[in-house]
Amino acid sequence: MSDNVLIFGVGGGISASVARLFAKEDYKIGLVARDTGKLEALAAETKARCYSGNVTDSDDVARIFKSFTDDAGSPDVVVYNPSARARGPITDLDPEDVRHSLDVTAFGAFLVGQAAAQAMVPRKAGAILFTGASAGVKGYPQSAPFAMGKFALRGLAQSMARELHPQGIHVGHFVIDGGVKSDQRPEDPAKPGSFLDPDAIAETYLQFVQQPRSAWAWEIELRPWVENF
Repeated sequence: MSDNVLIFGVGGGISASVARLFAKEDYKIGLVARDTGKLEALAAETKARCYSGNVTDSDDVARIFKSFTDDAGSPDVVVYNPSARARGPITDLDPEDVRHSLDVTAFGAFLVGQAAAQAMVPRKAGAILFTGASAGVKGYPQSAPFAMGKFALRGLAQSMARELHPQGIHVGHFVIDGGVKSDQRPEDPAKPGSFLDPDAIAETYLQFVQQPRSAWAWEIELRPWVENF
């Protein structure tokens, strides 16, 4: 049976590029989103199965893992991309918007990470990848909820890496430090190379999965060559 990858939070950016690249590497693909109707073209291109669900609902997460396992086998690679933002001055933020941001960015990552670990630990193999951001290492003004969620995500990934690497499960956190190019967010012709290319990010995800066990990373920072840091 070929390897497979289950990708949470699929849209038109990093997750779509990951799906396309892993499909070219003969992985069986699972795509997860709240609205799977928008994934029809990508699913057809990558021969993927689609699963609808809410990453903040433990029952939904368990159902998705069971359905994917029944369809394609126990997951070899799980990728967590979802995040939510609530912007504004700290004095004006709506607490419920902040709660939602933390639920999607951090708590959902815990639920998916836990389910992935439960599937992989008995086999002592697999990879769990979390898409982070520069907000996970430095909090920006008027972006407290995103920083809170991404800091928590990074802590989760680091803790899981220390626990699971010795058990054969490769855990990775990717600091995406910069804007990601897309059809909705084209690069400024006056500033060539200022955005990250999602296809290049996907290449790094694949390289991470293929790292020899004698030299595993747990975190990789990615940014355009012109980005200040």
